[in-house]
Amino acid sequence: MTGELTGQIAVVTGAGRGIGRALAIRFAQAGCEVAAVARTDGQLRETVEIIEAAGGRSIYVVADVTNPHAVQAMVQSVQADLGPIDLLINNAGRALAIGPIWEADPDEWWLDIATNLRGAFLCCRAVIPEMLVRQRGRIINIASGHALGPSPYFYSSSKAALLRLTDCLANELTLQEAGVRVFAVSPGMVETRMTEYLFTSDAGRKWLPQLANVPRGTTDRVVELAVLLASGSADVLSGRFIQIADNVLEMVQHVEKIRQQGLYSLRLHKLPEPNRP
Repeated sequence: MTGELTGQIAVVTGAGRGIGRALAIRFAQAGCEVAAVARTDGQLRETVEIIEAAGGRSIYVVADVTNPHAVQAMVQSVQADLGPIDLLINNAGRALAIGPIWEADPDEWWLDIATNLRGAFLCCRAVIPEMLVRQRGRIINIASGHALGPSPYFYSSSKAALLRLTDCLANELTLQEAGVRVFAVSPGMVETRMTEYLFTSDAGRKWLPQLANVPRGTTDRVVELAVLLASGSADVLSGRFIQIADNVLEMVQHVEKIRQQGLYSLRLHKLPEPNRP
């Protein structure tokens, strides 16, 4: 396959189904050699078969992104089979601790945090050293708009933390003059097995009844946004949180204003300081 990302090696976590599978397929269509990563062998095998049937090249690695040893072994396996990693898409996610804090199962809540935040951290930590050596690389963290503002979402904490991880990592990489860029992306409400659980489970119907009326979209817009960011067209926006409705190329034109005002990132807004004599 040839395309806008020809010759690059991409790792997509959570690639066994849903958004992750769609990302893996689209990156292969764009010319990447794709490593599909998840915990379920059969689902990953299906993803790879779809890519290869369309003429792409892909491998899969079964790994739990919350396990540092498994993540390190996964990265080493990808480097040995495909080569140095150019793109990391942290898509693996979990959303099972439904309910308010006083009702949610603490172990389920912590597993959500581990997958959504620790998993992204471990994968970034594993791929960045080689990216620093090569002075190139891009990381896309799949976040959520529910990280912003009041929200009934029980996993908002992990997704808000993922935005700050993206922001802090981008700053660290800028200080290193590393040539490595990192973004956070919101896919919107997409029809997946995870969101279906939110709509249909007993806990979801009890605590999140309003979601039943929220329109669910497809993966088309988020995969195109991810490919655009991976192409380097918006590298000046490293560290920013970008949603599928945002006009990325217009944002690029206003990057100085975005930086000066801290736009598209989590910031504390306060009352203005009182006038002092």
